[in-house]
Amino acid sequence: QVQLVESGGGLVQPGASLRLSCASSGGTSPKSTMAWFRQVPGKERECVAAIRRRDRATAYADSVKGRFTVSRDNVKNMIYLQMNSLKPEDTAIYYCAESAGSPIISSLRLAQTYDYWGQGTQVTVSS
Repeated sequence: QVQLVESGGGLVQPGASLRLSCASSGGTSPKSTMAWFRQVPGKERECVAAIRRRDRATAYADSVKGRFTVSRDNVKNMIYLQMNSLKPEDTAIYYCAESAGSPIISSLRLAQTYDYWGQGTQVTVSS
């Protein structure tokens, strides 16, 4: 059973940076795709960034393009989210997700693409 563990969340001021990490264990597929979602109370979970293992193709939410960068280390089975120029509206619980398969680009940011989820890490951006 795949397990995902996120780390790196915290409280920062607007304009600051944070780097989230997610470790995958328990049988990662060589075709897996991984992603970062975020959720605030009362809103749907939103995919902010996703990256496909086989070709490192990525997809980003418009709200984070140019500020967030997703990357992965296939040897360590890790995924990272570098978040720069953070804004108060980035405040959310951030979840790591993994799909056993290798979806098409248009499906990378869909929640139903993903089979496994982490417990989440809180990111709060406030002055």
